[in-house]
Amino acid sequence: MPPAGMPAQRLYLHPTEWQALRLLTFYRAVMAGLLTLLSFALADNNPFNVHSPLLFNSTLLAYLLFSLAAGLSTRLQWPGYQFQALVQVLGDIAALALLMHASGGVASALSILLVIAVVVGALLLPGRTAYLFAAVASLIVLFETGVASLTREGADAGHLTRAGLLGAVLFTAAGVAHVLSIRARESAALAEQRGIDLANLEQLNRYIVQQLQSGLLVIDPDSNVRLANDNARNLLAISGNTTSARLDRLAPSLAEQLERWQHDRHWQPQPVEVPGGSARVIPRFSALTTSNGKGALILLDDSARLAQQAQQLKLASLGRLTASIAHEIRNPLGAISHAAQLLQESEPLGEADRRLSEIICHHTRRVNDIIENVLQLSRRSANQPQNLRLSEWLHGFRDEFIQSEGITAQSLALDIPSAGSEVRIDPGHLHQVLTNLCENALRHNSSEHRAVRLRVQQAASGVHLDIIDNGPGIDAQTAEQMFEPFYTTAASGTGLGLYIARELCEINQARLSYTVTDDDQPCFRIQFV
Repeated sequence: MPPAGMPAQRLYLHPTEWQALRLLTFYRAVMAGLLTLLSFALADNNPFNVHSPLLFNSTLLAYLLFSLAAGLSTRLQWPGYQFQALVQVLGDIAALALLMHASGGVASALSILLVIAVVVGALLLPGRTAYLFAAVASLIVLFETGVASLTREGADAGHLTRAGLLGAVLFTAAGVAHVLSIRARESAALAEQRGIDLANLEQLNRYIVQQLQSGLLVIDPDSNVRLANDNARNLLAISGNTTSARLDRLAPSLAEQLERWQHDRHWQPQPVEVPGGSARVIPRFSALTTSNGKGALILLDDSARLAQQAQQLKLASLGRLTASIAHEIRNPLGAISHAAQLLQESEPLGEADRRLSEIICHHTRRVNDIIENVLQLSRRSANQPQNLRLSEWLHGFRDEFIQSEGITAQSLALDIPSAGSEVRIDPGHLHQVLTNLCENALRHNSSEHRAVRLRVQQAASGVHLDIIDNGPGIDAQTAEQMFEPFYTTAASGTGLGLYIARELCEINQARLSYTVTDDDQPCFRIQFV
């Protein structure tokens, strides 16, 4: 346990504390060495007014050995910091007190070294321990003065006064050093925390810069590239280190536009054709003031990606408009359908007119199906993914589909590995997708023995669910367009089934595509991530 008044040993010590202790050992070794050298080299002159040469020289040699041992112990950092600091400071006080006693007591010039020892102790171990050092040193000085007044000639009451003043100086120095030490440690802790905050802020800034969708270039006043994120490198087809590289060498056309913008801030930049780049780049310039002058911040955007985003916004707006129109059409469409049904129930209606009313009812039902599909797209609920074991889930789907469609068990077969596979998807969305694909496979199959096979495969890219039928397949032109909305080859179809199926797969992080198996059978493949 540490002595009373000394804080408990901390689990972590700042490296500067050990550094301060090492500086103390260096100072002690130099001071002891110089005192020993002067004492023996100038023994005839007696520069320290020594009254007891044996005690003085013995103490100096012991103090020198102590300083060397303390330096080695501090270098090894064993024992602990607080124990070493306490022992070394108390050792300094004891050695200096003996040297003072051998060289005239409190009147010795070495008394100033005792003040330094107390101050250093207060800096190394702040708190009540600082006043402990002052108290120990003051008691030793008073004791030494008392002993000197009894044993040494020339000691008088003035030495007691001088000892008292030295004790006051020791306590004052300890108090001042204590306050300065607390403030220094607070400043060091604050500086360390500021350093941590700056490092975290720099790391955050680097992350934000790298995660920007736009490319970013920082240009200094000399047109050198100081920073470029990954997107900027990809857009400009830059490889290697770009630090301090000139912009006119990396992208001459971009450098030319930057120069024009610097002369005319109202000038609108034009898309840049980058040699070796994959797309046209649209730059945006901003002024950036640095310590060396005015630089520039360049943001780069892929024109194709911006066009795609604009197209997506247009499609979203068009989807909302279409849903509103479809909702408004339902009311008059219902009135038309109801009027046609009433017309069919009229007794004097002729056969030709009855046929016309049937056509009206048929097409109103078809338009209503289209409206329902459009509204389903607009109010589609968010997916609720779950972990599904395909082997168990597909067996349940097969039994339900066979019963609802009224087909034989041979018409829908399963090809699932014994181990099975687990995927994460919304069960309701998967059920809707498979129902649509299986119905299409059976409806468009003109062979005598219609059959659909659901096959599960484990590939390097993930789990594949294939919907394979034994029909004639799909021609190349239809395969390119069949996932587009309202595209259909059937007279009674709406052209939204496959489009909705692909949309449901995409919101579940899956991909629906059309392919052909190794034995030339048509296949719709759902690729799970």
